[in-house]
Amino acid sequence: MLLGEDRQHLSKNERTMIDQIIDYNKQFVSEKRYERYLTDKYPDKKLAVLSCMDTRLTELLPAALGLKNGDAKIIKNAGGLVISPFDSAMRSLIVAIYELGVEEIMVVAHSHCGACHMSYAHFHEEMKARGVSEETLETIRHCGIDLDGWLEGFKDTPESVRKTVNTIKTHPLVPKDVVVRGFIIDSETGELEEIF
Repeated sequence: MLLGEDRQHLSKNERTMIDQIIDYNKQFVSEKRYERYLTDKYPDKKLAVLSCMDTRLTELLPAALGLKNGDAKIIKNAGGLVISPFDSAMRSLIVAIYELGVEEIMVVAHSHCGACHMSYAHFHEEMKARGVSEETLETIRHCGIDLDGWLEGFKDTPESVRKTVNTIKTHPLVPKDVVVRGFIIDSETGELEEIF
């Protein structure tokens, strides 16, 4: 959303998508359409699902898994990955286990994932084109951030799922009785394939 002077330059016809969403939200609340989604913070199925942020999965993933609001904690990121033992996805899973009673975790990657084959080289050019200076990128590197590794995708989806499942299963803070299994969901049909 634009702030201050930047917002003043927009005419009524140049409203942002976020402005349109805010308008919709006001109507949603005033009509009490939220009532059908009421639940508490504890997942009824004691399940967490780590998956990709892909737009094809927004409704398909819960529908294909038979999940309704309140059934599971769904954690999404680019690729449905745990990229390091102490990243935000792993932190969310730890909180889900200890604070919210999660006993089972599904890692669900998907077919035709955009994170497959992505690379920092591509992002580097895009960042420069959008105004990020080479100096800024070098400063980040000098702070110890490996941009190549951080923005690297994966080449093999099943192997990526295995690696994420293994990272979760062997994490020193994950109790041994937590069930962790990995899958690839078809982005069109919703069919699950278990990855061993």
